[in-house]
Parts: sequence; C-alpha cells; structure tokens
Amino acid sequence: MSSEKYEVIIIGAGLAGLSAAYSLAQAGIEVVVVERGDYPGSKNLSGGVLYSRVLDKLIPNFWEEAPIERYITNYLTTLMTKYDYFNLEYKGKALGSIPYNAVTVLRAKFDRWLAEKAEQAGAMIVTGIKVEKLIKEGNRVIGISTGDEEMLADVVIAADGINSFIAQEAGLRGEIKPLHLAVGAKALIELPRERIEERFRLTGNEGAAYAMLGEATRGVAGGGFFYTNQESLSIGVVMRLDDLVKEKVKPAEVLDDLLQHPMVAPLVKDGVMTEYGAHLTGEGGLHMVPAKLYADGMLIVGDAAGFTINSGLVIRGMDLAIGSGIAAAEAIIEAKGKDDFSEGSLSAYQRNLDESFVMKDLKLYAKTPEFMESDRLYKQYSHMVNHLFGKVYAHDMSPKEHLVKTAMNSLKESGISLFDLAKDGIKGVRAL
Repeated sequence: MSSEKYEVIIIGAGLAGLSAAYSLAQAGIEVVVVERGDYPGSKNLSGGVLYSRVLDKLIPNFWEEAPIERYITNYLTTLMTKYDYFNLEYKGKALGSIPYNAVTVLRAKFDRWLAEKAEQAGAMIVTGIKVEKLIKEGNRVIGISTGDEEMLADVVIAADGINSFIAQEAGLRGEIKPLHLAVGAKALIELPRERIEERFRLTGNEGAAYAMLGEATRGVAGGGFFYTNQESLSIGVVMRLDDLVKEKVKPAEVLDDLLQHPMVAPLVKDGVMTEYGAHLTGEGGLHMVPAKLYADGMLIVGDAAGFTINSGLVIRGMDLAIGSGIAAAEAIIEAKGKDDFSEGSLSAYQRNLDESFVMKDLKLYAKTPEFMESDRLYKQYSHMVNHLFGKVYAHDMSPKEHLVKTAMNSLKESGISLFDLAKDGIKGVRAL
C-alpha cells in the first residue's frame, strides 16, 4: 500500500470543501480534494438560491465568469390550501445591484466552475475516490484511507455532507436526531427563457424565489420552494423526517401534487422535467451543530457540521458552507505559521466562525426550529389567511362585516384560538 503526504486533504468537493481548497491554494498551501462523485457537483440535485456576497469576498466579481442562472429580485411567500393560495411578494430594485445579494445556481455547473478555480489556484482535485476511513496516530488524525491507498496530511477537512461518517468516526459528531433532518424532493423543469420571464414578470436576468407553506407539503412540517433559472425552474418540497414518518406521506407524491396545484400548474405548463430526485438535508439549525468542530489534525465544515438555516422565509446552506470553508482555511494558514496542527491550534477555526456571519446568524435563528414545530403553521394558518381574504374580496350582495369581525370568524373557522395565535406570535417574534 503506497502513501503520499500533503499539507491538507479535503474530503468532499462541495461548496465548503472547494472554498477551503481555493483559499488554501491561494495562500500557497498544498491541498488535495478527494471527491466520491465523477466530478464536483455530480451528486447534487439541480440547484437553489445562493446568498452570494460571501463568495464575492472569496472571488471578487465572481458573477462575471461563474455560471450563475439569475439574480433574485422577487421574493414570494405563499400560503396554500388545496385550491386557494395567498401570495406575499417583495420586489427590491436594490437586490439587483452589484454585488448581487442572491443568485440561482445549478450545482452540477457551479461546483465544476469553483473546482476549476481551485485548480487554477494550485489545488489538486481527485474524483471517483471513496474515502474508507481516517488514519490516526493515537488521537491525532494524520490522513485517510481509500482502500487501496493511504494519503497522509497535516490536516484533514471533513466536507462530506450531511451524512458525514468521517465526522462521526472522528468522534466530533454523533447520530443526527430525526427531528433535525428533512427529506427534500426536487425537480428541474425546462422552459424557454422568454416564457419564464413572461410568466414570472421578470426582465433580463432577474429571478424569482418562492417559499410555500401549507398544502405545499400536505400539512407536513416543512415547506415548498420554487426558483427560476435561465431556461429552467427548480421546484421541490422539504419535509421534516420525524413528521414525514408520523404522517406516512411519500415525498414524491407530495411533489407531484404540488406540480398540479392551481398556483403552480400554470407556471410549469408545457415544461419538460429533466431531473427528479430526493436527498436528506439539515433542519435543526444551531441545535444540530456539534459542540466541537475541530480535533488534532482535523476540522469539519459545511453540511457535515450542520450549518443550515431555515427561517421559514428563506433556506440557507450554501453561503454558510462557503463561509465555513473560508474560516477553516484561515485557521489552517494560522496553524501553519506556528507549525502546530494540534487541537488547540486549530481551535482558531471556532473563533473565526464565531466572529463571522456563520455562527452569528445560526445563533440569531436558534429558536426558529422550535417555532416551526407547530402544526398550525402548516395546516391551520394557510386556511385562516385564505378564508379571510376570500371573505374580504367576495361580494354576494349581503352586508359586509367589519374587517375585525371577519378576521375573528376566519380565526374561529380555522380552529385557532386567540391564545394559540398570541403564543405563536410571541414565539415567532423571538425566533425571527
């Protein structure tokens, strides 16, 4: 069995691993990225919204060369019943200004581009290789084994996603609670560019992003999403694993129903589905982040570290992944300056995270998962809002009621008590 020695080995060529690789290579550190897929991004389902200012910090003016789809100017929150829907829309002119606040990306394209940038900076990308286990010397991680080969390093970075067995093997993370996991089902639907712009009222490279609650998931805890790309639409549902099991609902069937919903069906009409799949994702926010993210000779980043935020209005993970990759690289650069890759030296990673938006935002939204446990968010509030506005806009020649009375009747019709409304309101204010 042969063995080679590198300064840094990164397991996983996702956004976290590639951001770390690019930063390290830029600093002249020898780094190799080991990816299980045939190419970076090959295991990703379509794409999503990337809140992109952190990437502009890493690669200034990245949008001039990166394969971005559209920049998001329209945000819509949708409350659905089986047949009705209520949209709350915000369109911000400033969101289309450079540097872009958020862009849609297709990960198969985008990750390959970022991998090429890392290679140009000096990183080595090795694909089609599965890491079997860590190599340790006492308690210190000194490399990886791929079965046929050993690769040694001063530092190993685990960037191998939500199911990171590497982080578990290192003792940094235990089994994730079902409460903190969700199943996502996603489809990519191709449509001509001009039809997308017409249907979503977009100009040029403007884009729209939807967050959908209620019937979008058949009342299961979670939500639906809908993003515009240049010549395709990304649509899907994310449902909390424990509630999914309890309700005995199949994600594929829920997504099929969503595609037939009166709001969605006209928007995807005549589209061609070119991609369809499901995957696990994090849903626990700060509560699923391990107590310790570093060990002797090792760091964990991105999804492997549980860095995700679902505020109900936006879902974030890609920007947190990039931010954590940068923070990890900075810690390793500092450790190399001291020629010390011990746990104590690499703890600078935690300091870097704490000082960045990554941990600050995770802490800010720490109470959101608890707030979003309420069944009322997914079952009753959508009915209440649609019932209310149905009464407001319907004129059947009977005398109209005062808006307050109409609202109270809608509240009663939905089965929500004033106490529940007040309790959810207080929780929502604290969480958001």
